[in-house]
Amino acid sequence: MSLEIVHYNDPVLRKKGEKITVFDDGLASFAGQMIETMHAAHGIGLAAQQVGRAIQLCVVDLRAAEADFDWEIDGKKTPLELFMPMVVANPKLAVARKAPTVSLEEGCLSFPEIRGEVVRPDVVAAKFQDAGGFHHTLECTGLFARCLQHEADHLNGILFIERMEKAVRAAIDDAVKALAKRTKAERAAAAK
Repeated sequence: MSLEIVHYNDPVLRKKGEKITVFDDGLASFAGQMIETMHAAHGIGLAAQQVGRAIQLCVVDLRAAEADFDWEIDGKKTPLELFMPMVVANPKLAVARKAPTVSLEEGCLSFPEIRGEVVRPDVVAAKFQDAGGFHHTLECTGLFARCLQHEADHLNGILFIERMEKAVRAAIDDAVKALAKRTKAERAAAAK
């Protein structure tokens, strides 16, 4: 069963997620629903905040992506098909001081049809847990690094529009305001 994706300006998108301490069937089921929701929306990543829960959990699936990226999970170049879609709990990301940055267009399932350039480091390292609570390390580049940073931002209540340079943000500001107004109206109608 797919979950409902919340849109900007829903307050849950600004909440920092609580650390996950219980890795049980309920969490695995919720992660499965998140994956189904992400696939149904044709996304490559989805954070728990985007489906209304402020916890440190996101899902990622880059198997269909045609972008150039590299990775090592737990020190090995494991084929994507063996670990994606991946469930990422309690991620801790690190960026090397001299990591190159790249400006690329990003979108977000909580901002339908709104896209803009965001500058991000092109290489990240991460420590995280999977749906079973097992610890993993990940080093990745390109789209994989960008997706992981985007979702980790969500887990900390940070939105991609906050990462945009002023001129880029100004170009999409009308669309963002219209979406905020629509979200507010939908929330008011649902509360009746």
